[in-house]
Amino acid sequence: MSVAPVMRRVIKAVCMAGFIAMPLAHAQAESTRRVAPQEIEKAAFISLQERDPARALFYAEALAERDPDDLTPQLLMARALRDLGRYKEAQKAARRAWSLAEDGSQKFSSALIMAQTLSSDNKRTRAQLWLRRAVHHAPTEQLAARAKRDFKYVQQRNPWQTYLSFTLAPNSNINNGSVRDSSRLNYAISDIVFGGPIEYTLSGASQALSGLEIGGDVKARYRFSQTSRTAHDVNFSMAYRTFVLSSSAKDILREAKEESGSTDDLPTGSDFAYGRVSIGYRYSRLNYNGKGELIARAELGQSWYGGASYTAFFRGGLSQSYRPSRAHKFTLALNTEVQDGYRTYDSHKSLVTGSIGKLLESGSSIYGAASFGAQTSNYKDAEYGEFALRAGYVMRKPVMGAGLFFGLGTSYRDYEVSQHDASGRNDLRVTADVTAVFRQIDYYGFNPSLTLKYERTESNIGLYDTRRLGMSVGIRSSF
Repeated sequence: MSVAPVMRRVIKAVCMAGFIAMPLAHAQAESTRRVAPQEIEKAAFISLQERDPARALFYAEALAERDPDDLTPQLLMARALRDLGRYKEAQKAARRAWSLAEDGSQKFSSALIMAQTLSSDNKRTRAQLWLRRAVHHAPTEQLAARAKRDFKYVQQRNPWQTYLSFTLAPNSNINNGSVRDSSRLNYAISDIVFGGPIEYTLSGASQALSGLEIGGDVKARYRFSQTSRTAHDVNFSMAYRTFVLSSSAKDILREAKEESGSTDDLPTGSDFAYGRVSIGYRYSRLNYNGKGELIARAELGQSWYGGASYTAFFRGGLSQSYRPSRAHKFTLALNTEVQDGYRTYDSHKSLVTGSIGKLLESGSSIYGAASFGAQTSNYKDAEYGEFALRAGYVMRKPVMGAGLFFGLGTSYRDYEVSQHDASGRNDLRVTADVTAVFRQIDYYGFNPSLTLKYERTESNIGLYDTRRLGMSVGIRSSF
């Protein structure tokens, strides 16, 4: 059998998937053993267009019998079997076509029909993976754009959504330790013993320890009910961070051990490891004629620190967003968290946040938010009031092929009570971050990203004076 041009096969595959039409002359009804393979192929296409998959399958099987290693009959069989509802067989034929594909155009055709068969079989997560393959091998930008639209269509109808992120990067302060060498501590005892506050030397894990951060996050959503205006989701979340101490951090811990005369083993990076797992429910409802959205959520979880249970927590939230135009979005949110501490204090935190997002004429966007919060606790030193501001800027035009996201924030916490200072404790925190997404590096629709983040907390108590510079590498979807 003669091999058709590559682009002709691509067009045929897209036609089979139902995306474009291909007018063909009707083949004469003759025995498949007495006509040219090209005529049988035409007849199979016409049968699919006329919604006669049984006849199309007959022709496709005849072609496959003539040449088992030809790609086109496998694609035809996959489409015909899918239309007949024989999804397992359709996927087998599509997989066979994929194995026969030799170049990008053929791989695009095979991946596209495989995605169609999987989606029809309600296996939408796998269909999304095959559509990513189709985008990756698309021979033209137009076909890639069409596969991306199909991906979004399947994604919107997939009850499962999964998000992954990874971290492998240096961190200047893995333990949230102080950047100072000394601090005033336990003012009441100092008054009795020394007649006033004095500076104590900070050592060991009280100081900032640097190292390599290794971690990952997994978030999954299952939408078990949906209408045109409402959605009900079950959410799952897991996160884990562990560390490898730097040489300087090991030296700090070793010196502290020698000074104290302790016989305990030196801490390792895993002693500062943190893990979290949670399950939750989310309800969303469109309102204000589709311009607004009400979201309610609840979450139960457990955290670990250093390999031991740390807290159990409940989180709840209610938010209302409103988009009066394409360029503006307003959101008001109320969030609360109740924490039951195993190796730390119990607490109850509430936070009210208002935010606004604006799309600029240039295509870039800006974001601003203000929040007020308070925390109560069975440990008075942990109670505070808080005010925070946050702003962001997303550049539309890439810089040297990278999309850039900038963030800047500040917060002020007022602790009325502190065992280290009679006047209480005041923390001023400033954060700045920039994320670069390298869009020119694309693999199956994923782009690598790099985030740099700086945090600085200035406190009237040296123990809580901290500084952290961290970098993380991640992966983001390009569509």
